[in-house]
Amino acid sequence: MDVTILLSWIVGFVWLATVLWVAWTVINSARNKPIKSGVAITIGLVVLALVLTLVNSGLVFIQPQELGVVISAFAPNGYRQEPLKPGLSWVIPFFEKVEIYPIFYETYTMSIAPEEGQRIGDDSIYARTADGQEILVDASVIFAVDPEQVIRVHILWQDRYQEELVRTQARSIIRDAVSQFNVNEVVTTKRFELIDMINKDMSSALGENGLLMVDFVIRNIAFSPEYAAAVEQKQIAEQQSQQAELLVEKKKQEAEQARQQAQGAADAAVIIAEGKAAARILEAEAEAKALKVQAQVLKDNPDLLTYVYITKLSPNVDVMFLPSDSPFIFPLPETSELPTFESESTPTVEPTEETTTEPQP
Repeated sequence: MDVTILLSWIVGFVWLATVLWVAWTVINSARNKPIKSGVAITIGLVVLALVLTLVNSGLVFIQPQELGVVISAFAPNGYRQEPLKPGLSWVIPFFEKVEIYPIFYETYTMSIAPEEGQRIGDDSIYARTADGQEILVDASVIFAVDPEQVIRVHILWQDRYQEELVRTQARSIIRDAVSQFNVNEVVTTKRFELIDMINKDMSSALGENGLLMVDFVIRNIAFSPEYAAAVEQKQIAEQQSQQAELLVEKKKQEAEQARQQAQGAADAAVIIAEGKAAARILEAEAEAKALKVQAQVLKDNPDLLTYVYITKLSPNVDVMFLPSDSPFIFPLPETSELPTFESESTPTVEPTEETTTEPQP
């Protein structure tokens, strides 16, 4: 708790006790019942109250985030040359007073939103770009009182430095900076350059008046309804153009995919055809070799063909009769499966016109 606040309560309690004691003393005197040492006690209470009041008026407690400028009737310039540091200090009661100034970071916001800024309602900054477009800038200035120049701030601005210095300088510098850029540059490529320029100019303007520039923040940039509509139409056109390019690229990819598939099918057909051709060649070579071997075997064994022919006949045929005028006579080789006939004992039957031959069962 602040010591001066506690002392103020004590002073108030002492004065209240003094008044009640005086009233009680007067009432008893009126009843002819004077209180012993009443006058002395009354004087003592009054003196104590006055002393405590003087002490309370002379004690000043400065918070850690504050400095105090002492306005003095005894100082040559009307104020002490050094501000009061944080802690408990003493000033001459009734002849000196202390003005408290914060040295922590303060923020002044100018915004289009009704309740965001220091002022209620639209407090955004109207500025015109180099190409004639009007924009609305929401911004915040973060600053602090320079501890080394707090007396200068009091002399020049007192408690008006937020409204009359920070706000006024910020609006003027922002307008001047925006006027050096085109509207597209403000929101895209040159935005950080714009912020750096404003920050530099604000630092110079505030520094000359005893304030420290901490940071400058552009919260939002809004456009006029006409320009916003034009920007929206441009974005729509760009999106449609991008979609058309994507569609063309998709068609190209599909065509390339189809071409690759066709090329793959053609390559596969060629490979299959080459495989079939190679197989036919191998098959023909094998058949040629087989025929060559068969021809050589038949050449060495002429009766082999007759044997093969007979073996291909029906297994139920044991004897075959041929017409007498048939030019084909096949000599039958001896086999284990066929019956053996002797040529000298076997008569030869020649068919005539009157004679008919019947196959034996």
